[in-house]
Amino acid sequence: MKTARVLILDDESTLRTALFRMLDRKGYTVVTAQKIEEAKSFCSTDKPFDLAIVDVNLPDGDGLEFMTFLKNQNAATEIIILTGFGSIESAVSATQRGAFHFLTKPFSLEELMSVCEKALTHKTLQFENQKLRSELSTKYRFNQIIGESESIKNCLSMVERVADAESTVLITGESGTGKELVAKAIHYNSIRGNGPFVAINCGAIPSELLESELFGHVKGAFTGAIANRMGRFESAEDGTIFLDEIGDLDPSLQVKILRALQEKTFEPVGSTKTITMNARVIAATHKDLDKAVEAGKFREDLYYRLNVIPIHIPALRERKTDIPLLLNHFLNIFNKNKAKILSGFSSEAASCLNNYSWPGNIRELENLMERLSILKGFGEVQLSDLPAKYKSAAACFAETGIIDLPEAGLDFNSTVDQFENALILKALEKTGWNKNQAALLLRLNRTTLVEKMKKKGLMPKSENSLTEGNLRNDYGIDADL
Repeated sequence: MKTARVLILDDESTLRTALFRMLDRKGYTVVTAQKIEEAKSFCSTDKPFDLAIVDVNLPDGDGLEFMTFLKNQNAATEIIILTGFGSIESAVSATQRGAFHFLTKPFSLEELMSVCEKALTHKTLQFENQKLRSELSTKYRFNQIIGESESIKNCLSMVERVADAESTVLITGESGTGKELVAKAIHYNSIRGNGPFVAINCGAIPSELLESELFGHVKGAFTGAIANRMGRFESAEDGTIFLDEIGDLDPSLQVKILRALQEKTFEPVGSTKTITMNARVIAATHKDLDKAVEAGKFREDLYYRLNVIPIHIPALRERKTDIPLLLNHFLNIFNKNKAKILSGFSSEAASCLNNYSWPGNIRELENLMERLSILKGFGEVQLSDLPAKYKSAAACFAETGIIDLPEAGLDFNSTVDQFENALILKALEKTGWNKNQAALLLRLNRTTLVEKMKKKGLMPKSENSLTEGNLRNDYGIDADL
């Protein structure tokens, strides 16, 4: 831990010496001065002071003026002002200029020491908060949303455009696709980024408790309400409230959420006091709210209030080209965080994972990579290192076409999807990626095959431009004609 650097500026040699000894015994690096010019010479170094104890009345000037100079040098320096002429005006002036505290002589050394420790603790907390916000901002930069597929690029473009808007956002997508990550990216890249990000899962809290969680309650509002409690909407003041799984919201609460969005006000449970809401609302759901509205399970008016800016996050199986990027991304993260040295994937393991349907999406992929980093630890991930449900996909590549049914069973839809991928890839590889001939082998229309390839992201690495070879392969013609 860095040793605090303290400046003492006072023209009383006895007090200066006593303060020096007290702070030195505590392990601080202490510098003393009796005049402003002398103190300024110490400030010219590249090591700023963490704390300064400054007398107001000095032989060559005003201590408050020096305080302004010191703050201009380094705004993070905490300053304690000392004076033998205590007055309300001096105290107000000192605090307005940024002083941490104001002490009138005479005072006890214990009192001053207590104030010094509080000032340094305050500085440390400020530094840590600033560092945390910087880390959060970095963590949730747009480029931390990994992917190069067209679908994720479109999603990212939308996130970037709406970040600074105040409009309500509705994020849709399957579980595990990263809806909260997108919500945080919007928040931390917006003008509200320095405010709180308050998340609540509307499906994880019983409906009889959720109203209190959202809006707060007053003492005595219900059995067990032994004190006033602030709700999530109020906690998100000047920031963002993220209503996850909004599709699971009880109909009675849907009305109250709608009123909060419309009126920008709400009342805590058991209270008649109206509180003004100043928080941006971002909601998310894995459910199809259009169908929920049609079925009468979700209020149409609330749906339109939430769906001002819709953002859909594609499932991982719809962005197959991003799977290798995500695998390497999480491999690097867990290598760093757990000091592991996984070097990559064998071609068989990579092919198997690339053709797996990932029903749990990115969350499932991340969990698998964490598991591999712990159990495998080092070297190249082989097919044998993968859990059974991932290895079952490898059977789809067998020349015999026979699918092994493991004792633990397998996911039918996932396996069928993998088998379809394997068949298409087999036909394309057998025909040198000639789509006409591959379609004939599979007894499919060429347009059907092309659509399936696009949906599944099954494209050859070299297919980036319409080369002579592409023309010959795709259409069976000589490119020179």
